[in-house]
Amino acid sequence: MRVVLSVLFRISVVDDDALVRTATNNLLKSRGYIVRTFASGDEFLGSPQLDETSCVIADVQMPVMSGLELLTHTRARGCDAPFIFITAFPDDRVRARALSAGATCFLAKPFSGRKLIKCVDLALQADHRPGA
Repeated sequence: MRVVLSVLFRISVVDDDALVRTATNNLLKSRGYIVRTFASGDEFLGSPQLDETSCVIADVQMPVMSGLELLTHTRARGCDAPFIFITAFPDDRVRARALSAGATCFLAKPFSGRKLIKCVDLALQADHRPGA
């Protein structure tokens, strides 16, 4: 079993809800991750973090660009970082679309911090660090 140093991983949190961004940021930072937060998909896509991201945690339903659209745009730009989707409106069809598009996890809000960390650990097991 390999030991993973979380400080090597950069997590991008994309959610239009400031409270969710803050709570997720605090949880992940407490685990030693480098975290960047974004209020929209456009903000994330326009940032230098796109090329430095090890994992993306994105809300499914956001104004202007949904999480699924963000995944499509991210892949089109050559970023293959794993995606974890979170949503306050779980729907089996959306869940199936997200997972078939390559999402690692699909979590319904509210979710436990333990579940999110389990998903992040799973996503990072494949060593998706930029340049790896």
